[in-house]
Amino acid sequence: MVEKKHILVVDDDIRIRKLIQKYLRNNNFLVSTASSAAEAYKFTKLINFDLFILDVMMPVEDGLSLTKKLSDKFQTPIIILTARKETSDRIIGLETGADDYISKPFEPRELILRMESIFKRIKNFERKKSNENINIGNLKYDNKRQELSNGDNIISLTRAERILMNRLSNSINKPVPRQKLALELFCDFREKGNFRKNDTIKELERERAVDVNINRLRKKIEKNPKSPRYLRTVRSVGYMLVPD
Repeated sequence: MVEKKHILVVDDDIRIRKLIQKYLRNNNFLVSTASSAAEAYKFTKLINFDLFILDVMMPVEDGLSLTKKLSDKFQTPIIILTARKETSDRIIGLETGADDYISKPFEPRELILRMESIFKRIKNFERKKSNENINIGNLKYDNKRQELSNGDNIISLTRAERILMNRLSNSINKPVPRQKLALELFCDFREKGNFRKNDTIKELERERAVDVNINRLRKKIEKNPKSPRYLRTVRSVGYMLVPD
């Protein structure tokens, strides 16, 4: 028997919540709903969800802030619902950690298709990750063992380098923000989910630490570290692993 996927829908509009909840339940999903970010946080402490659907325009704490905090803490995919038409707003949503977005008004069937696409992509990636090493030129990275090798020779990785490789290899061909990588390196900040405003200097120091360790990794991976082929910089966002 296939286990039903559990979805959390967060929207301050009760009509939208009920519409999505009814449609998803009719399509064999389990659905919980929350009217605010605060209520959503309470749910995430009790239930391991398979996907979050978040409205952008909410009072007190908006969907973009909620997206960022959830994506920093969980690997759960996120779809944002937005009435905003500007391309820049949609880009901000994706950079914040969303996997996809849908502009309001939308057809419920479109939402199902977007969800199915995300679940299919995750399934394909997990199957590939479990069966194959990641090829990086003449090197291979074993996700399970967190080992980088050149033939039979294991290339030594520091703890920081291993953490970065693990995080990037789980987001192949997808940019990972520098701040997220910093959160991985400095796990004492992970529970906060976000840096406070008065932590600006600490934040910058941690992001510089990411840059330093990325440069060290490039020296071990790239033929020309100054012109990287596999460990790429994504301007104004972070870094991305692009294997063969």
